[in-house]
Amino acid sequence: MVETRTLGTGLEVSALGLGCMGFSQSYGPGPGRDEAVTFLRAAVDRGVTFFDTAEVYGPWVNEELVGEALAPVRDDVVLATKFGFALDADGRQTGLSSRPDDVRRAAEGSLRRLGTEVIDLYYQHRVDPDVPVEDVAGVVGELVEEGKVRFFGLSEAAAGTVRRAHAVHPVTALQSEYSLWTRTVEDEVLPTLAELGIGLVPFSPLGKGFLTGTVDAGTTFADDDVRTTIPRFTEENRAANQALVDVLGRLSAAHGATPAQLALAWLLSRHPWVVPIPGTRRLPRLEENLGAVDLHLTPEEWREVDDAADRVQVAGARYGEEMERLTGR
Repeated sequence: MVETRTLGTGLEVSALGLGCMGFSQSYGPGPGRDEAVTFLRAAVDRGVTFFDTAEVYGPWVNEELVGEALAPVRDDVVLATKFGFALDADGRQTGLSSRPDDVRRAAEGSLRRLGTEVIDLYYQHRVDPDVPVEDVAGVVGELVEEGKVRFFGLSEAAAGTVRRAHAVHPVTALQSEYSLWTRTVEDEVLPTLAELGIGLVPFSPLGKGFLTGTVDAGTTFADDDVRTTIPRFTEENRAANQALVDVLGRLSAAHGATPAQLALAWLLSRHPWVVPIPGTRRLPRLEENLGAVDLHLTPEEWREVDDAADRVQVAGARYGEEMERLTGR
């Protein structure tokens, strides 16, 4: 079984979780519903207990899928979902909205779609500049008191915002992008989390697939693949960023591992309260990822990985301009 880690003051989860977004959007055509349900249950069989979804994934249908798949093992898993994007009746995003009434309405919808009485970890998906984060923390705190939510989280929030929210209601986890090619949380966010006792849940810990070594300058993406909109994934930038994958390939081979395993193990080595949530729809890839939990290098070996990665200048922004404005508030 997979070892466990604790987020915040008491949310115990598997050391690697599973990001479920890709079953419903962003990475080209997904598997059929039956195949997806089978996969999610297979993940539980292999020790994964931490599953990440969101109201906006699909939208809505990802929560339904995750809820259906995990209903037979609901008491054995941790369900994390998110609120904060405004959606019209057709599911189109119309901005952000974390007004207290909207948060309550979103929570009721997520509870219904997940088929559960309580959301284990409820994140604000993006910080809403029009609603004080203290108000957001307050309404989630009320949902906790009512037994509809167990723990409160934030996503892509700045260190100061985390502090302000935590002063109103304890923040259990911050979900932010973090990997060997996206390290912006290291300067201010990680020290803040360490000080306050808050866990970090890195999403895209494998660089949206790039750090696995299966994507290169010649890769062709489906039209509905989100990577077609990301500057870091232009053909030119993929060619430049291949240098980082080459480093990972060399160092992982020296330890009898794959580049993906080394990239995930590097994250796990940073702090005992870091829990990555790589997304995959393929069982062999899931099993490969879980192998990272058992990959242990010495401090000197990790320094070699750090030094080698630091020498590579990553090319391209991680988001387009519109999405970039929603991060780090």
